[in-house]
Amino acid sequence: MDIKFVSGIELSKHYYQEVVKPILDKEFSGLKYSVALIGWGSEVLGYDTEISSDHHWGPRFLIFLTESEYPELKDKISKVLSEKLPYEFMGYSTSFSKAEENGVRISENITSGPVNHMIDFYTIKSLWKMRLKFDPYQDITVLDWLTFSQQRLLALVSGEVYYDGLGELEKIRSKFKYYPNEVWLYILSAQWTKISQEEAFVGRTGDVGDELGSKVVASRIVYELMKLCFLMEQKYYPYIKWFGTAFGKLDIASQLSPTLSKVLSSSSWKEREKHLVESYKIVAEKYNSLKIVESLPVEASLYQGRPYLVIHADQFAEATRKAIKDEQLRNIKVNIGSVDQFTDSSDISEDPLLSKKMKVLFE
Repeated sequence: MDIKFVSGIELSKHYYQEVVKPILDKEFSGLKYSVALIGWGSEVLGYDTEISSDHHWGPRFLIFLTESEYPELKDKISKVLSEKLPYEFMGYSTSFSKAEENGVRISENITSGPVNHMIDFYTIKSLWKMRLKFDPYQDITVLDWLTFSQQRLLALVSGEVYYDGLGELEKIRSKFKYYPNEVWLYILSAQWTKISQEEAFVGRTGDVGDELGSKVVASRIVYELMKLCFLMEQKYYPYIKWFGTAFGKLDIASQLSPTLSKVLSSSSWKEREKHLVESYKIVAEKYNSLKIVESLPVEASLYQGRPYLVIHADQFAEATRKAIKDEQLRNIKVNIGSVDQFTDSSDISEDPLLSKKMKVLFE
C-alpha cells in the first residue's frame, strides 16, 4: 500500500504529540524538557520530498534536557522509548540502522525487539557547541558572526519547536535569528564589492570572442546578485542544493527570476549584458527602498569609458560601508564579508572549527 507523503516536520510533530509525549508523561512525570526538529536535514528547512525518505528521514526529533539531568537521564529515557515505541507511525518505520561513518541512518522495518529510534538527546548548549562550536549563552562577537556558516545558522533557527518546557530554546534561537544591524551592513557592503570586482568582465570576455568565459562570469554575477537579495530580505541562504529553491521564496524572486534566467540562457554577450542591466536595476531599486544610504543610480552606465554597461556596484559598497558606526567593523581593512562570501568550500562552511580559524583574516 502506498504511503501518502507527509513532510518530516508534520510527521515528527504528530509522532511527538501522539506517541512520545504520553510515554514521557507516564514514565517521567514532571520531567523538564524541550522538543524540536532543528539542526540539520532537508525537512528542517522545509524542502523534503519523498526522495528525502531514503536516508536519515522519518519520525525523529531532538529532546533537550537540563544540564544537571542530562548525564543521568538521557540513556534512561532512550531505553524506555526503545521498549515502548510502536514499530511504525503513520506508515513509516520508527526504527533505524546504526549510523554510518558520516552519521547517516537508514529506516529499517522490524517486528520484534527494541526500537532503534532516531530521537536524539542534547542540552541546548551541547547542540550549539556541536553545530557552531559556540556557547549560545555567551555574547556573540562581531568576529563570531562573521565566521558562522549561514547554512548552520539557518538550520538552527529553522524547523519547529514542538514543546519548550525548559523555557530557553526559543529564546536562544531568537538570539541567532539574524545578523545585528551593523554586521549586516558590513556583509552587504562586501556583497556589493564582490559584484563590482567582476561586473565589467561579462562584456570584456565577450568582446574578445570568449563566449564561454562570458557565460561563466555572468553566472557568477547572477549567483552574487541572488546572495545580495537574501541579504536585503534578511534571510540566511542555504547551501547550494537548496539555494535556488530558497531564492524562489524571496519577495523579489517573482520580479527578478525571469531576468536572471534570461541572463543564463543568452547566446551572446550583448544579449547577456542587456538582461544583466535589467537585473541590476531591479536589485538597485530594491536596495534604495531599504533607505540604508541615499538613493544611488539604478540605471547602468559605461565602465570607465569602455563599451560595457555596469551598475557600478563599488558605489553601493562604499556608501554602505560609510553607514557603519561600529568601531571594530570600521577598522576591518578587508571588505571580504562573512565566511560564506569569501569561500565556497564546503569543508570550511561545514566545519565550525575551520570556520572559526578564519577570524585571523579580520585581524
